[in-house]
Amino acid sequence: MDELFDEVRAALWSVWHRRWIAIAVAWGVCLLGWLVVALIPNSYESKARIYVDVEDVLSEQLGIAGDGREEILRVRQTLASNVNLERVIKGTRLGEGISTRGEMDNAIADLAKQVAVQSEEDNLFAITATVGKSDLSDAENAVLARNVVQKLLDIFREEHIAGNRAGIDQALAELDSQLEERKTELEAAEERRLSFEAQYPDLIGGSQTLSSKVQQARTELRDVDADLAAAQSALAAIEGQVSGTPRTIISPGGATGPRGALMQAQAQLAELRSRGLTNVHPDVIATKRQVDLLAKQAAAAGPEDAGGTPNPAYTSLIAIRADRQAAVESLQARRAALQSTLASLMASQASEPAIAAEANRISRDYDVLRRNYEDLLQNREEIRTRGHVVDETSQYKFNLIDPPVVPQKPAAPNRPVLLLGVLVVGLGAGAGVAWGLGQLRSGFATPQKLERAFDLPVIGAISLTLSDAAKALERRRLKQFAGACAGLGAVFVILLAIEVVSVGTVA
Repeated sequence: MDELFDEVRAALWSVWHRRWIAIAVAWGVCLLGWLVVALIPNSYESKARIYVDVEDVLSEQLGIAGDGREEILRVRQTLASNVNLERVIKGTRLGEGISTRGEMDNAIADLAKQVAVQSEEDNLFAITATVGKSDLSDAENAVLARNVVQKLLDIFREEHIAGNRAGIDQALAELDSQLEERKTELEAAEERRLSFEAQYPDLIGGSQTLSSKVQQARTELRDVDADLAAAQSALAAIEGQVSGTPRTIISPGGATGPRGALMQAQAQLAELRSRGLTNVHPDVIATKRQVDLLAKQAAAAGPEDAGGTPNPAYTSLIAIRADRQAAVESLQARRAALQSTLASLMASQASEPAIAAEANRISRDYDVLRRNYEDLLQNREEIRTRGHVVDETSQYKFNLIDPPVVPQKPAAPNRPVLLLGVLVVGLGAGAGVAWGLGQLRSGFATPQKLERAFDLPVIGAISLTLSDAAKALERRRLKQFAGACAGLGAVFVILLAIEVVSVGTVA
């Protein structure tokens, strides 16, 4: 420990003995370092945050929603590609003075280090750009940083929409090609089907359709039989009503013949009873005999000799009976036609199984091709609708949370820390130079060091005695050294104050 303490004392004495050299070196290093720090251009950082809403209600309602998260991730990963960075350079002041491909490649490499695209959350992205060109002023660097971020935002939107548009166009082209192929095949299948149907009209649609036709004919025949039975029943009922309805209506004042006399006698009998006469009254008994006699005469005369006016109810019933007879005849004709059709279908089904199988194949092939064509046509319309959605409104919404702004304070360098670091390095360099010069001399700073070097005992040491004039000179030099140190500190404080005052002032 004593040896280490002696080494420290010797080093401090060596530095102090050459303090003017140390302070001179410190001044030189500090002035040079502070000049370098002053020449470092300020770098300004601009940042923007955007939120991408991948839940598109319109696309979901149309049934054309795609994988939005995967698409946005692809665009984010390729946003800082060389192609996009070249577009940023050409669209901003970064491209000024670039005329060769090598210069452009160097500019792209520099910009790639200054641009960052980060994902803060699932749908929240941050785009950051740092610009610090030495040939531009602070104000121009700040504006340029904002312009770089804005250009990246524009490319972010364009890349997503253009990617969707390219995918949609490619899908439409492929679907159009498939539709043309399916259309040709469908037309050929339709020609085969029409030719077969013209030759075998009963087997239109194949064996399955033939069976369904047989079943349909049987169902219709059962329905016609039921309707025919109901119509015949209704005709029988109307026949009964016609037979019980008189053709003419006889009024009491206008009736003639036996039926008219009968009605007058009945009216007279009713009048006698209305006066309160009983059945045993002579007038009532005589009138009843007359009514019975006239009734026999009217029955013997028959309905044709009734007289009076035509009965409208009888005429209406005759018209209804004619309609029902026509309905029965129509149903009978329909039943006969269905029976004939059913017999023909069953004969075709039983006598031509090979032709029925061919009809089934032709019908099946046609139906499959038609469904495939309709599905492709529907898919093309959905993708075309999606393309209109992308062109007009974009498939996803971009919400700019924090727009890029012109930064008012430089992001780098941290000049106060650099100034302090230069001061520390300068003082260290001065002390190091002074200590190094002391090591080059073949002297010994302490008696103990001399004793260890020669391994001999040191009898004594003579201290330095100064005169009054020398002491006054030493005090004056100490004041001068303190002034030199204070001056170095004052320059540091002044530079630090200037930096604090001027920071953030962008013209």
